Amino acid sequence: MRTILVFAMLSLAAPAAAQAETPFPLLPMPTSLRPQAGTFDTRHAAVMVKGDGAGSAAARLRDLVARTGGPRLPMSAKGTIRFVRDAAITGKEAYRLIVTPRAVTISASSDAGLYYGAETLWQMIATSKQGRIPAVTINDKPAFGWRGLMLDSARHFQPVSYVETLIDRMAMAKLNTLHWHLTDDQGWRIQIKRYPRLTAIGGCRQDAGAAGFDATGKPVQSCGYYTQQQIRAVVAYARAHHVTIVPEIDMPGHATAMVAAYPKLASVPNPPTAPSNQWGVLPNLLNPDPATFTFVENVLDEVMALFPGRYIHIGGDEAVKNQWNANPAIQAQIRQLGLKDANALQGWFTAKLGTYLERHGRRLIGWDEILEGKVPADATVMSWHGIDGAVTAAKAGHDAILAPSPIFYLDHIQSDSGNEPPGRGAVIDWRQFYGFDPAPAALTSGERRHILGIQANLWTEHVRTTAYADRMLWPRAAILAELAWSNPKKDWAGFSRRLVAAMQRWNSMGAGYDRTPLEPEAAFSGSDEAITVALRQPADIGTIRYTTDGTSPSPQSPAYAKPLTLTPGTALVAQAFAGKTGLGLPEHWLMAPELLRTRTASAMTLCSQSIPLRLEDDGPTDGVRKVHWVDIMHPCWKWSGAPLDGVTKISAEVGRLPFNFAIGKDIDKIKYDKPATPAGELVVRRDSCDGPVIVSVPLAPATATSGDTTVSATIPHQSGVHDLCMTFTQNGPDPFWVLDRLTLVR
Repeated sequence: MRTILVFAMLSLAAPAAAQAETPFPLLPMPTSLRPQAGTFDTRHAAVMVKGDGAGSAAARLRDLVARTGGPRLPMSAKGTIRFVRDAAITGKEAYRLIVTPRAVTISASSDAGLYYGAETLWQMIATSKQGRIPAVTINDKPAFGWRGLMLDSARHFQPVSYVETLIDRMAMAKLNTLHWHLTDDQGWRIQIKRYPRLTAIGGCRQDAGAAGFDATGKPVQSCGYYTQQQIRAVVAYARAHHVTIVPEIDMPGHATAMVAAYPKLASVPNPPTAPSNQWGVLPNLLNPDPATFTFVENVLDEVMALFPGRYIHIGGDEAVKNQWNANPAIQAQIRQLGLKDANALQGWFTAKLGTYLERHGRRLIGWDEILEGKVPADATVMSWHGIDGAVTAAKAGHDAILAPSPIFYLDHIQSDSGNEPPGRGAVIDWRQFYGFDPAPAALTSGERRHILGIQANLWTEHVRTTAYADRMLWPRAAILAELAWSNPKKDWAGFSRRLVAAMQRWNSMGAGYDRTPLEPEAAFSGSDEAITVALRQPADIGTIRYTTDGTSPSPQSPAYAKPLTLTPGTALVAQAFAGKTGLGLPEHWLMAPELLRTRTASAMTLCSQSIPLRLEDDGPTDGVRKVHWVDIMHPCWKWSGAPLDGVTKISAEVGRLPFNFAIGKDIDKIKYDKPATPAGELVVRRDSCDGPVIVSVPLAPATATSGDTTVSATIPHQSGVHDLCMTFTQNGPDPFWVLDRLTLVR
């Protein structure tokens, strides 16, 4: 691990404050940073370039400074901000940045180094006071050569403009590899001219539930793919920003879109005729016969012509072998090849692809399942089963990339707030993400040289929009950049101050990120006359400040220290602050007794954690959709400490979702109580999920409407404080009922 020089002005013991108020709010933190005396005034500075490659770095600096409201920075042969080629600076991404009161000099031996020096200088200017930046000497280079993000465009398609915006933001964070997941069971997104059905058939699907129909009930297709012309433009854009794109063509599994387009590739006689709208692991595998290899090699030829980088990702994950095991011809092929089983056949399949790529000057990357068989010696392993695959690969002499689930899977939600976007329900918060150690202890120093770097993956089953994508990616992608570039000794307090400064830069550019963990949450207890409010902020950054007169808090407002007791009618507003900087948006609550007797499902506890998800409703087709909190294996919610005194009625908001999850035989584990009416019932029990039934609410009224519906029923007299357990009765899992909110009515 490298040493990062930290000085008194970056004291780790300093109180939480906006990092913009400190001299060096940089993210990622440079390798070596030595403050000097004085400041440099950028307000009247000009830029001078010297040597090849300096012009693009200078243009990047000027563009970013302008986008964040900084000075104009004209070009001039006498400019005091200088970009200089220096062969003595070793490392293809290394640079030196020297700021004195008279001049700024960025030096590097490579175009990438000059570019990254410009990124660092921009960060200093963007958060400077009155255009003055502190004098400093920075010598910097990355800890890892592979600093990556994966974007899944197969499950949900993103426009070219978004992909380029992502590349732009990656470059700001000094991330240099975009792994582009272009094919899967749910869609084929890359034009292959030799095989047009791959996009004509594989690029379209009918989404599950109401989203798959228009207002008249007619089926609608969700389509999208990238033309070769568009891909060339994206690759060129990425190259200009020193980002390499690694395409993934997933095989032999995750191949439903492929075999739907060309059934001759399938391992079964009657494969699907369209891409799937199911999320999960589907059984469809490519048939590993000569005709398939000819097809795949032709596809790879076009892929390699589009993507000039060294690596081609072939997937290899989650290839369920049922179809191969049931196919007599494939079983005969296994015997003919002298292989042990279907896992060994996948190894043989992967090795053939690796050999083909090697003949064309490329290297194969696959998920860590490729280790189940014999793989080419130069194959690189991307480890997603924790870090075990990377450890196994490195010990066997393979290069490896750490992309462990769940911590680096960006489809996991970032807090337990009910305002989080859709995603997997196991929370991976920012502090936990920051705490990841990219240097596996199980490896020797020699073996660690095989760890090329780290990568975080955005799977998009639940990420329907680009706004959602931004929230799931950022700020965790910036945290990844810190780990990949700086590999720091962990200091959450110091890092969080620099993260706040990065968020200020994003705010000034209108760039999206997830603000929800920064925003206070409230829990209510007490009595109708005196309501107790406990506040918390999931991110644990800064200080919560509040007002009780309905006005927005300021940095001078009272700091929250303990639960507040307030009377009905009080307008409580709370917001977190880091020094003088407001974090997220203010949260508003009007004190009323109803707050004590209403609970959202997101604020309840799930009865189980088998597959917890924040699931978006399947409608409307356009516009905002509700997001529901549910374990799809056991839809059941607990409200701890519900006040039942005087309650005569229960009112519930419920919704119904399609069960579009490919979970194999596990679907047989989903059990529901038999309904008393055709539509089923919401069942509310007291004290435990085996306790007495308070009420069974018929759901027939909710079947006549789309979206959430309010159903209600009177209940027998209740008293005291009790736990409540809510479940549904129905005949099967598809579609399934979900609870959004429960209100106890007096």
